[in-house]
Amino acid sequence: METTPRILAKAVTWQVSGFVAMTIIGLAVTGTLEAGGTIALISMLSGFVSYCLHERIWARVAWGRAVAQRPLREVETRQTA
Repeated sequence: METTPRILAKAVTWQVSGFVAMTIIGLAVTGTLEAGGTIALISMLSGFVSYCLHERIWARVAWGRAVAQRPLREVETRQTA
């Protein structure tokens, strides 16, 4: 399972790259850096929250995960002890 600090670090790096892209798109659409930046900021904040919630929900879902198995020697050692 992913730790909260790791999820937050992933979310921050993703959102920074998205913020830059959205600012450029917003600038191109609106013609002003202020409006483009505002759109990007709103998008970044809502995306950050959504991403964190999405990751926490999926962390609880077992579907599709491979089950890690113990090495055979470790299992045999515990059975003979």
